[in-house]
Amino acid sequence: MLSQATPESAADSATRTAFVEFLDGLVGAIPHILSGLVFLVGSYLVIKPALTVTRFVLSRLLPAEQKLIVDLSVAVVGLFLWFGAALALLKIVGLGDIAASLGTAAGFIGLGVAFALKEMIADTVAGVYLLRDSDFNHGDAVTTASVTGTIVDIDLRKTRIRADNGDLVVVANRDVEKKWTNQTASTKPAE
Repeated sequence: MLSQATPESAADSATRTAFVEFLDGLVGAIPHILSGLVFLVGSYLVIKPALTVTRFVLSRLLPAEQKLIVDLSVAVVGLFLWFGAALALLKIVGLGDIAASLGTAAGFIGLGVAFALKEMIADTVAGVYLLRDSDFNHGDAVTTASVTGTIVDIDLRKTRIRADNGDLVVVANRDVEKKWTNQTASTKPAE
């Protein structure tokens, strides 16, 4: 006579099989997980000094009052390095398809963000140029973007000018960078 399996024994058998498959998968994943941990430690040991060197070099190249540019640059470099490390980690642990998808998606997201923030990016780039320009300094009398006055403050996105009538005018750096005239330099005697 053939014995028939009871519903309880079939459920026990299925549970036991699923548990064994789970353990086999877990044991098989251990080398990938260990490789991923070693990679993370190695990434930290490479990225941290790279960011320190980047900060040191940029701090030497730029004056102390332009610390904001240094911080922004180090943040951008760090973001790219850690994102690359995260994608490589996914590949190491066996999730290469997900890493490829994330890389592609990040590219499209970056393109969309850059398009949405194009004016802010233009202000920031113009701000870097203005901060580096030796003829555009705090206290100079300038004419720019239909404003004539004295420069009160220059930061990455905006320049503040005290107009001749006493008003404080805030002008986007992209508008200042297009055309400006330094009135202070033209009134200084030639040396």
